[in-house]
Amino acid sequence: MLQGKKVIVTGASKGIGEQMAYHLAKMGAHVVVTARSKETLKKVVSHCLELGAASAHYIPGTMEDMTFAEQFVAKAGKLMGGLDMLILNHITNTSMNLFSGDIHLVRRSMEVNFLSYVVLSAAALPMLKQSNGSIVVVSSKAGKMSSPLVAPYSASKFALDGFFSSVRMEHSVTKVNVSITLCILGLINTDTAMKAVSGILSTVGASSKEECALEIIKGGALRQEEVYYDNSVWTAFLLGNPGRKILEYLSLRNYKLDKFINN
Repeated sequence: MLQGKKVIVTGASKGIGEQMAYHLAKMGAHVVVTARSKETLKKVVSHCLELGAASAHYIPGTMEDMTFAEQFVAKAGKLMGGLDMLILNHITNTSMNLFSGDIHLVRRSMEVNFLSYVVLSAAALPMLKQSNGSIVVVSSKAGKMSSPLVAPYSASKFALDGFFSSVRMEHSVTKVNVSITLCILGLINTDTAMKAVSGILSTVGASSKEECALEIIKGGALRQEEVYYDNSVWTAFLLGNPGRKILEYLSLRNYKLDKFINN
């Protein structure tokens, strides 16, 4: 599916990101992974090479640093000689709790879970335009529906939907052949998620991180607008919101975009 393609995966030291790196390796892709833990990334890259990756590299760093985020993309592109797919998967550490007025927590969630995604995408876009590539944004049901105990996290995920859905529409209008896939995930059986919901939510129906990782990659490769991965067959139907799509189409007809298209 992605043999020989050049792919970045963020948040790749564990969980879904780690599994995506392994799936990509099995497909014979070139992979550059990033996360904060250098030692863990070393192990991920080593296993990627064992699984058949065309090449595999790691660049450790924190997405709290926007300068690192921007420079990371440039370094990754140089290592691979270009870029075909950018998979944005990282999040800041979070826990389920009532909102207590902690603005620092909200700011950190917005910067890491949202703003760094924008910075990474902006830095990658020139390379992706050259390759007619793809941006894959890993989000959550908490970015499509209201949930208690996750207000800062939910705000950052709603922001991803608003921003990347708007950019996708702009790409369509201006004929930019870079797809954007938004992945809406339910509860996945990663160690981080299981720890976060322990004693609060039932984990009986948690979905497989390995299968989830593969579905995300497939969605990006097939250039789907949205991917829903959840244990309920109703999720995609209820959150897919065809009414929104109709309103977006009708609203677009009111815009005069010639001056933007011609520039």
